[in-house]
Amino acid sequence: MKVYSCETHINHALDMLVAETKEFPIMEQLNDEEKLSTNCSYCEEKATYIVSSK
Repeated sequence: MKVYSCETHINHALDMLVAETKEFPIMEQLNDEEKLSTNCSYCEEKATYIVSSK
């Protein structure tokens, strides 16, 4: 599972991933190229982070 998140929704993304997978989340910052083309999973802002499980 992967979720893209902006600064505003990062806590929600972490909480949702833990609730769904019951695993410790992995949070990584997107590089500049990925930031330009990826929107947050919860709003229309550009994503800053990708939250995933193993």
